[in-house]
Amino acid sequence: MKAVFLDRGTFSEGIDLPAPAGIDDYVTFDDTPADAKIIIERCQDADIIFTNKVQINAEVISSLPKLKLIQLTATGMNNVDQDACAQHDVTLYNVAGYAVKSVPEHTFMLMLNAMRASFHYHQKVIDGSWNNNGNFCLLDKPLIDLEDKTLGIIGVGTIGKRVTDIARAFGMQVLWAEHQGRTPRSDDYTAFDEVLAKADVISLHCPLNEDTKHLINKDTLAKMDKQPLLVNVARGGIVDSAALVTAVNNEQILGYASDVFEREPITHDDPLLYIKDHPRVIFSPHNAWGSESAQKTLWQILSRQVSDFIENS
Repeated sequence: MKAVFLDRGTFSEGIDLPAPAGIDDYVTFDDTPADAKIIIERCQDADIIFTNKVQINAEVISSLPKLKLIQLTATGMNNVDQDACAQHDVTLYNVAGYAVKSVPEHTFMLMLNAMRASFHYHQKVIDGSWNNNGNFCLLDKPLIDLEDKTLGIIGVGTIGKRVTDIARAFGMQVLWAEHQGRTPRSDDYTAFDEVLAKADVISLHCPLNEDTKHLINKDTLAKMDKQPLLVNVARGGIVDSAALVTAVNNEQILGYASDVFEREPITHDDPLLYIKDHPRVIFSPHNAWGSESAQKTLWQILSRQVSDFIENS
């Protein structure tokens, strides 16, 4: 079978991504533009498409009669027209469970950097501000400990539960948020609005869907009584960026630490760039998932799935 990988460049260059067993023709592209004609041209003879974030719409799917499988190299499936897959008998697979170490660790990297204003202090060291100050230490922004703080987690899947374990090791109290507007399903969960009101840090780990689009908005931000730090390693669209910027500037919340954005890569007119120099704002380029270990694990899972599909076809 022939497989085409449309955006191999979303993986680290040094990670080996061999063709799964059963593929005898394997073509890779570092990147593929969001142009249906180009995608169709590159995949014309493909039985299988590998992609991370390239948009595969109905036009593409209907124009590829040999296509049998779209294998995503990620968990999210929003970039593929699932109805078109069903109509044209194209199987769609994603990969889950590969970043259960990488994303939680990245969550705390962002959290600690924001709570300690680390980027702010890094700049003070290298731009001469510390030297000009003359003191043996510089403490112009408070350093905030995680111990004894309350962490609210929105999205309690495998990653949210791992974040819970790490948070408790730091001595944090953890609240799991129930879905907005619902009664807590058990004693393990706390009403959504109560989590917003009680949390010193709020960490987002939920999927992006109709219920979570701009879940963090002007109204929900106003319910955050303790001016928490907001951490987003979920999806950029869960947060209303304009409302978030206003909340940071008005000191409604402490800061924002995010790995994800509504448009990726981030565009020059993204509202979040207005707060890029804030001492408790830190961004990373949607790479929380991508530790070396996670990338290797992802490809192992993917390879087994694809080989099983080929064997059973």
